[in-house]
Amino acid sequence: MTRITDVQARTVSVPLDTPTSFSNRQVFKRDYALVKVTGDDGVTGIGFCYGGNNAGELVTRAVRDLLRPVLVGQDAHHVEGLWQAMYQESLLHGRTGSVMRAISILDTALWDRNARASNLPLYKFLGAYTDSVPAYASGGYYLDGKTPDRLADEMRHYVSLGFKAVKMKVGREDLKGEEARLAAVREAVGDDVIVMLDANNAWRDLPSALAFMRMAEPYAPYWIEEPFSPDDIDNHRRLAERTPVPVATGEIEAGRWRFKELLDKEAAMILQTDAAVCGGISEFRRIAATAASYGVDLCPHWFHDLHAHLVASTPNASYVEFFADDQVLNFRKLIDHQLEFVDGQLLLPQRPGLGFDFDPDVLDRYAQAPWG
Repeated sequence: MTRITDVQARTVSVPLDTPTSFSNRQVFKRDYALVKVTGDDGVTGIGFCYGGNNAGELVTRAVRDLLRPVLVGQDAHHVEGLWQAMYQESLLHGRTGSVMRAISILDTALWDRNARASNLPLYKFLGAYTDSVPAYASGGYYLDGKTPDRLADEMRHYVSLGFKAVKMKVGREDLKGEEARLAAVREAVGDDVIVMLDANNAWRDLPSALAFMRMAEPYAPYWIEEPFSPDDIDNHRRLAERTPVPVATGEIEAGRWRFKELLDKEAAMILQTDAAVCGGISEFRRIAATAASYGVDLCPHWFHDLHAHLVASTPNASYVEFFADDQVLNFRKLIDHQLEFVDGQLLLPQRPGLGFDFDPDVLDRYAQAPWG
């Protein structure tokens, strides 16, 4: 038996080199909550999540004040039991949001720790079915002065790197402006490259979303992501009924129950479950198994360093979202090893666990407080 002897947490705040815009908001910095879980065998696992543009310390406080006492002294291999104990302890504090993110990163750290103790890469510890996974290049953000031609150049660059699928942001401009952007991208990448569209909750009503989709459909988008607020499940369903383009959502959903509602209502054909948000690796696997019984695939959101392992061990997971540089997903600045990709495929690391560690010097530069 391996007992958990220590649980530590820390918040780091990493400014973006260039403020970046979505359809309805602008981001200047990103807060990340980080954890380390150590057993009495001396092996440590790590977990992490995006804690928002501000107040990421809320996740770290939930780890320290609410969940650490649940874990210390327990068997590190009782992962399912520890998940249930953390969930039960947090019922009155919020079954989603910052508290569920705290559960998520601790659960991830446990899986990482146990894989490292077994001297196996995480994806093999979970039960691999492949050693590489398809990835799409995620980008196409709004920047001041970024013309359709510049957007097209960005997407063309991803294709030159070998990616066969790319994603761009939509929903910020009027229909004429959005069509100019989409037309430029489709011309740049050609008909054989998959183009995904991410609206980041751009629309508040069905007619607005339908007007955009009628414009976009001739350009053959692979999916329309997060067209409405994540809580507006019924409009997701209505849109899915009215457009041939698959609706994708779920990146900030938490818990299998919410995903089951999306599935039951046929509000999404693709789930973008994020293991750092939904309840960790344990809950991701439950959600994936549920989705498989509906014939629905997962294309997880964000954190390619984590989700490559999960896609490689989940038969109904299709794509990893990949960020080719550290400008948007600036978490890349915090770690000591980057994934390799070849012809649009991410190669799974063969080092134990997740295959990387936090860079201590970089953490100190951006940390709000020491480990504690």
